[in-house]
Amino acid sequence: MVQLPALNTPQFGWVKSRLPRKAQPVPPIFQPEVAAEAIYFAAHNPRREFYVGAPSVAVINGNKFFPGLLDRYLARTGYDSQQYDGPEDPNRPNNLWEPVPGDHGAHGAFDARAKNFSPQLWSSEHRTWLMLSAIALTIPGVIALFKNK
Repeated sequence: MVQLPALNTPQFGWVKSRLPRKAQPVPPIFQPEVAAEAIYFAAHNPRREFYVGAPSVAVINGNKFFPGLLDRYLARTGYDSQQYDGPEDPNRPNNLWEPVPGDHGAHGAFDARAKNFSPQLWSSEHRTWLMLSAIALTIPGVIALFKNK
């Protein structure tokens, strides 16, 4: 399972919405290439679950340990965080009853606000080297500790 953060996809430009303002993914927003990289990595490196982006880790762990607190927070902030900018055009094309014609590509309207890199995904991809580095940095300290006794 690959747990993904909010992605800059075109769905927010053609989804039927009754929100008063334009719809958006809940920030922070990541580019679709981050998700593609994670899915490719997961397909070639079997593990039970991958978390992509610190927001995914925070929400999943927060829900495990403080589900009521997270529910109250989202009740206060969730509605507004899914909206931005000015009012939505109620007459714009939407995909509720039929597909919106045209090729919408992979990117949505949030390129300027979307992140191209996830440090959390990078550390997941390089966890073996990170663990070996941590061990290599710890060994001299352990040796020095025992040497002084």
